[in-house]
Amino acid sequence: MTIQQTTETLQNRTIHRSLFPNGILLLAVENPAADIVAARVYLRAGGRYEPPSQAGISNLLASVITKGTQRLSSQQIAEQVESVGASMGADASADYCLMSLKTVSADFAAMLRLLAEIMRTPSFPAAEVELERKLTLQGIRSMREQPFSVANAQLRQLLYGQHPYGFSSLGTEETVAQLSPEALHQYHQTYFRPDNLVISIVGRIDPAEAANLVEQCFGDWQNPPTALPQLDLPPVVVQPQSATTQQDTQQAIVMLGYLAAAAQEEDYIPLKLLSTYLGSGLSSRLFVELREKRGLAYDVSAFYPTRVDTSHFVTYIGTAPENAAIALEGLHSEVARLHETLLTPDELQAAKNKLLGQYALGKQTNGQIAQIFGWYELLNLGVLYDQQFQQQVAEVTAEEIQQAVQRHLARPYVSLLGSEAAINLAADSVARLVEGQALAGVS
Repeated sequence: MTIQQTTETLQNRTIHRSLFPNGILLLAVENPAADIVAARVYLRAGGRYEPPSQAGISNLLASVITKGTQRLSSQQIAEQVESVGASMGADASADYCLMSLKTVSADFAAMLRLLAEIMRTPSFPAAEVELERKLTLQGIRSMREQPFSVANAQLRQLLYGQHPYGFSSLGTEETVAQLSPEALHQYHQTYFRPDNLVISIVGRIDPAEAANLVEQCFGDWQNPPTALPQLDLPPVVVQPQSATTQQDTQQAIVMLGYLAAAAQEEDYIPLKLLSTYLGSGLSSRLFVELREKRGLAYDVSAFYPTRVDTSHFVTYIGTAPENAAIALEGLHSEVARLHETLLTPDELQAAKNKLLGQYALGKQTNGQIAQIFGWYELLNLGVLYDQQFQQQVAEVTAEEIQQAVQRHLARPYVSLLGSEAAINLAADSVARLVEGQALAGVS
């Protein structure tokens, strides 16, 4: 069998696509501007693929996969990487696991061989697993002392229930405590396989050479006889509710969350623009109105993560405990007004300029370019989405943003953390919001 090769032209870049007989997809882009080559290897794994009883296993695997192979110790791997000034690492998120590599072009072949060995034959040494497991448990406990993290975790549980998106990427104390080297080996054998890989290579390298190197390092890797597991995720049901956590802190955290469009849906880009307008930077609507004008916020913003499945749109504010109720009402009013009031042409253009500027800054280096191309491929959007995204942002109308608001940002889920007094002050407003009733002074 031969490698299936095609090319796609994207603005000033030619993207060489190679599909190998074992299922590996390679995206290669030559960029000779700097003597650097970056690789990103995406796997369809991560939190979305974890059973609830093993929440956090992707994060633990990413922490220990570079700590030993069947042939090399953790120290030997570190010495090989550091001796040439390269960087290599692993990460896990809600929708993927990721292996990363960056090095000068002369050392790329050797470093890619090392990365392939790590991916194919990790040893998950018991001592390293135990150390990282303890560090993860410390991280989980530390997050319980951070008011924003507690409120955010509480909101995710409200939004998603038992869907994997409802859990922290670290997992829980109960699930992490049970993870073992054997569990990591099983998870690795299930998801680290050629037909589950997207490799993206960008830098001073000829695309044909990149394909040859991938074939040398990964071409003889055979898929297991069993197919990838079929995901059976619990449904995400819109059923707004609230939760509170009493904690004697110097500020109250108020979060309003809404289930929102996945990356492939038509409202994704209008909601990305809305998130930028409401919460990005010192000129954002929430910052100006609730912090600068009304003095209600220590911190205020909005975020809308890109997700394969149903995402979530969140506005939040950190405020003085005595202002919890009025801050909640102010936060809600800024979303409520968008149901009736269109963004002005100036507001819309400013949001577009900011979002496109941030997007351009996020793909300056070879590593950033490799990351975004691989990510789009994993989302089943394709690398041409890089150009389509910018075109679609430029074409979004204020009416389309308002329609997205009306479809997704109606009754919120409410997460509140603060003192007993703060919770009591906001209790009536929280109840009215969850029941879909208007707040005082909010149309």
